[in-house]
Amino acid sequence: MSALPPIPAHPVTPAQPGLALPAALTGRRLPSWAPPAVTAGAVAVAGLLFAATPLQGRAGFVVVTALLSVGSQTALSFAVEGRRRAVDRMFSAFVYASFAVAAVPLVLILWYTVLRGIGAINLRFLTVSMFRVNPDNPGGGIYHAIVGTLEQAALATLMAAPIGVLAAVYLVEYGRRQPFARAVSFFVDVMTGVPSIVAGLFIYALWILTLGFQKSGFAGSLALFILMLPVVIRATEEMLKLVPAELREAAYALGVPKWRTILRVVLPTALAGIVTGITLGVARIMGETAPLLLLVGTNSRIETNPFASTDAQRLQEALPTFIYEQFRDAVGNPDTPAAQRAWGAALTLIALIMLLTGLARLIARLARVRG
Repeated sequence: MSALPPIPAHPVTPAQPGLALPAALTGRRLPSWAPPAVTAGAVAVAGLLFAATPLQGRAGFVVVTALLSVGSQTALSFAVEGRRRAVDRMFSAFVYASFAVAAVPLVLILWYTVLRGIGAINLRFLTVSMFRVNPDNPGGGIYHAIVGTLEQAALATLMAAPIGVLAAVYLVEYGRRQPFARAVSFFVDVMTGVPSIVAGLFIYALWILTLGFQKSGFAGSLALFILMLPVVIRATEEMLKLVPAELREAAYALGVPKWRTILRVVLPTALAGIVTGITLGVARIMGETAPLLLLVGTNSRIETNPFASTDAQRLQEALPTFIYEQFRDAVGNPDTPAAQRAWGAALTLIALIMLLTGLARLIARLARVRG
């Protein structure tokens, strides 16, 4: 049997350096300065519209400008680049516009709080209380409120974190397709939407009216625990679902029991997400005011005992209740010392939440399982 003749090779001629590709392959593109120029033109057109028509308001101006900018960029891209790139540019512009709509209010709130509260913050403001300080006079501080906020949030976290993680482990690892697990998941969804005042009323009816305890910082922590628990459960549940099933199966194949697989494989793998979920829960409860007004009240003295109650005329104030109290004393006047203390306390509360969030992310990064 004779061998087949070899197939002659056809050498590929390399592209010459100066040879331009056809326009059908490259396509025309808008210059880099076109989107900013279109946006500037949209701002100018929106300004003319608001000057010549009854339209008014900053929010309306931003919305009209965004719509004009997106529409103009899409039309220009369609004329120059074609339909495919125009659609891509339109949706990209909508994504950026949505990000701006979500981020601008947060930035404005933070900027305004910093602007109004930075002048009140100093070392004395952070290290003294309001004991024997006239609310109408300058002076005083928020040390007693910081202590109350940290202790109440810590107690709520100590209760919600282990219970929430264990509940999520049951839902993901043990209770799939079981009626009880579906009931638990349903009630977790219901608890997620429960208003904070309802949680406060429940603890007030159970802890104070039924069991006979007094108002205290711990009573406030119980209400915060109810608000934090569904956040921790849902966040942990989603993180556990992201752990690859192959990791569990590999552990089972080696003869590792299920409980040890969860403890040594599943939880360490999802630890970063679990810590983030707990942090979200802490941020959720640190700014709550209604249940604390109902269960804790206000106090101008430093009280480090969260179990101190009204029996001894000792209560534990928190930053949210302090802010409410100072704004109430300000009576709508933003230049009074009480209003300045309220803005300083609000800025301190935001700083505490940001600090705890950063610390939790650092802990999650250091504890993350590395392959």
